[in-house]
Amino acid sequence: MAISVFDLFKVGIGPSSSHTVGPMTAARLFALGLRSDGLLSDVARIRITLYGSLGLTGKGHGSDKAVLLGLEGSLPATVDVDTIPERIDAIAATGALCVLGEHKIPFNGPADLEFNRKKSPLAEHPNGMRFTAYDAAGQPLRERVYYSVGGGFVKDEHGTGIKQDDTVVPYPFRTGAELLVHTNATGLPISGVMLANERAFGRSTAEVKAGLADLWRVMQECVALGCEADGMLPGGLKVQRRAPRLYRQLTCEPDGGLAGGGDPLKAMDWVTLYALAVNEENAAGGRVVTAPTNGAAGIIPAVLHYYDRFIPGASAEGVAKFLLTAGAIGMLFKEGASISGAEVGCQGEVGSACSMAAGALTELLGGTPEQVENASEVGIEHHLGLTCDPIGGLVQVPCIERNAVASITAINAARIALRGDGRHFVSLDKAIKTMRATGLDMHHKYKETSRGGLAVNVIEC
Repeated sequence: MAISVFDLFKVGIGPSSSHTVGPMTAARLFALGLRSDGLLSDVARIRITLYGSLGLTGKGHGSDKAVLLGLEGSLPATVDVDTIPERIDAIAATGALCVLGEHKIPFNGPADLEFNRKKSPLAEHPNGMRFTAYDAAGQPLRERVYYSVGGGFVKDEHGTGIKQDDTVVPYPFRTGAELLVHTNATGLPISGVMLANERAFGRSTAEVKAGLADLWRVMQECVALGCEADGMLPGGLKVQRRAPRLYRQLTCEPDGGLAGGGDPLKAMDWVTLYALAVNEENAAGGRVVTAPTNGAAGIIPAVLHYYDRFIPGASAEGVAKFLLTAGAIGMLFKEGASISGAEVGCQGEVGSACSMAAGALTELLGGTPEQVENASEVGIEHHLGLTCDPIGGLVQVPCIERNAVASITAINAARIALRGDGRHFVSLDKAIKTMRATGLDMHHKYKETSRGGLAVNVIEC
C-alpha cells in the first residue's frame, strides 16, 4: 500500500491521534457501513467496547467523545472543536444520538460504551474497538472490529488498512538504504524523491505544495492559539498552561533576548515555546496536525518555526521541502516499526517525530541525503526505550514537556550530522529495527496504559 505525505500528516483534534482521531474515524466508518448495507433505519441500539490501551486510558484521551462524534458523522479534520462540549452534553441530556445526522437512537453512555479495563487486548493491536448494532428485538444487525494503529491510521478486523491505495510511485522505498539508492541514482534530495512520488497520486507540483502550505498554516495557527490561551488544562490534573507566560516573557525582552550581549541559546527558549503551545492546544482538544501523532505533534512545528524564524533565507519552498523530507522519514518508521505509543511506547511517537524533524532540518541547512539519514538516526537512537506513561491517562505529563526537549534534540542532531560527512556507525534502518524490537520487549504497562512509570509513581492532585 502506497503512503502519501498527506496520509502521515493529517489535520485532526486533540488530545490523541490513536485515541481520538482513530476512534472518530472508525465510528464514522461503522455508521457509513450501516447506511451502505441498508440497515441504518433498522438500528435501535449501538454498543461499543474499547479494549487495551483505549480501554485503560481512553477516558482521559476523550475516546468516548470521539466515538459519539464519529457516529454522528463528524470527521477529525473538519469537526468544529468549539461545539464539541455542547454536542456531548446534548447527547447525555437527551439520552439519544443521531447516527450520521439521519437516524436518532437511544444512547446510554455507561451501558452502550464500555471502557474494558480487564480483558486482554484484541489480537491485532492494543488499540481495539468493537462496534455492534442491534435491531428493536435486540438481534445483532452488524458487528465490526477496528484497530487504531497510531497517527490516526485505522485498520479493520482483518488487519487490513481501511484506505487501500495501489498507486505505483516512481521511487518506492521501505528502508533508508533504498531511499538513499534513489537519491544517489537521480541526484535528487530526499524532498525531491518524495515530491516525485506525491505527483504519482495524481497531484500536480502546485497542488502538493498548496496542501503542504495548508498543513503549515494549521501548525502556525495552533502555535498562535497556544500562545494566547491562558488557564488550566482539562482533565483534573490541574496542569497550568505555560506557553502564554513564556510567550509574554520572550516578547518583552529586547529582540527576544537575541540582541547583542544576549544569551546565544535564547532561540532554544522560542523552540520550547512553540512545542509547548502546540501540545497544550492538543491536550485541550484543539486542532493540530498529526506529526506523525498527536502526542508528538509539537516537535515538527517547533523545529519548522525555528527554521522559519531563525534561519536566514527561510522560505515557503523550504517549508515544503521540510515536510516532504520529514514525511519520507516518517514512512520508514511506519513501515519498519510503529508510530503507536500503545504498541512500542513513546519512542514510536516522540522518537519518530524527533528523527523526522532532525532529518528535515538537515536538508534545509544544506545537508546531503547521507547527512539527513545520519541526523535522523541520531534523533531516534537517543529515544530508544522511551516509555509511554501518561499520568492519569492524559496527554499532559510528561508528554507536553517531552515534546519541547525532543525539539531541541532534533536541532542538535541536525548540527551533529552537518559537522560530519554522513558516515556513521549505526544506520537509521538498524535504529528503526532496534526500536521495533525494543517495543516488543517492553512490558505492556509502559505502553500507554497509565499502569507504569510516572503514571504510578506520581500522585495525582
